[in-house]
Amino acid sequence: MTWMITGGAGYIGSHVVKALVDGGDQVVVLDDLSTGDAARLPEGVHLERGSVLDRDVLDRVLREHDVDGVIHIAGKKQVGESVERPLHYYHENVEGLRVVLEAAADAGVSRFLFSSSAAVYGMPDVDLVTEQTECLPMSPYGETKLAGEWLVSAVGKAHGMATASLRYFNVAGAASAELGDPGIFNLVPMVFERLTDGKAPLIFGDDYPTPDGTCVRDYIHVEDIASAHVAAAHRLAQDPSAALILNIGRGEGVSVAEMIEIIRDVTGITEPAPETAPRRAGDPARVVASGELITKELDWAARRDIREMVTSAWEGWLLRHPRG
Repeated sequence: MTWMITGGAGYIGSHVVKALVDGGDQVVVLDDLSTGDAARLPEGVHLERGSVLDRDVLDRVLREHDVDGVIHIAGKKQVGESVERPLHYYHENVEGLRVVLEAAADAGVSRFLFSSSAAVYGMPDVDLVTEQTECLPMSPYGETKLAGEWLVSAVGKAHGMATASLRYFNVAGAASAELGDPGIFNLVPMVFERLTDGKAPLIFGDDYPTPDGTCVRDYIHVEDIASAHVAAAHRLAQDPSAALILNIGRGEGVSVAEMIEIIRDVTGITEPAPETAPRRAGDPARVVASGELITKELDWAARRDIREMVTSAWEGWLLRHPRG
């Protein structure tokens, strides 16, 4: 099997590349390096620098590398930015996916795996989010992911592709310090930044209907995300009729306050203490995945715990932000 991975030089993509290569699969990466880094890729993995919107590049890569399946990870992923730039997000995420699917279909590719997001659910009022929970995305980013799932499903049916869309929740951690998340958009790196700058970590709202009043989320180690992609890819290789939509999560909720305490303990930076700020618009009280279906379909379950996520993320942070 040869897989073309779009966005394979990014934070999540590079972990998927590593997991596939470690498992013996052949991989070619297509990445425009706008947020990716070629140094993240394992030795021997071929990188084609180019955009998913460039049909000529796609056609050449699919042909020259005799690609059997596509794992589409490339895309824009910041919720706030998507609100400010919806046209840009629809162009990159939906039109980019359309071009990749069209090229794959014309090349006779028979397997397609789409990295989606739990953002498709919006603010679900349930204890555990299943794949049957109504999708009501609250941002253009979430909308583009849901539209992407629809497009992948439709193309799979029309062109005989085995397909899977993976909805993952709050990603953290790293397989190694070098593969750590370079962005400061999610809770863990945001708390790292404030603690190392001598600032109080912020809790946006402490009056939610949860045990400690702070939002509850399902955090998943990026290595578990990668292993789920491998499991899904291998299912597509074996099952030409597959048409899967699956959550990737631990099925365990951790509150923002609990996560900050774990971060303070791991980093050894306990001052200043967290401060409460006003709620952010659109933050649901609780979003926790049900992992029942992915276990049933792929015999997969998350293996790494919260402390492993934070510890590995901290090692990556220190590599990029050494302390004097």
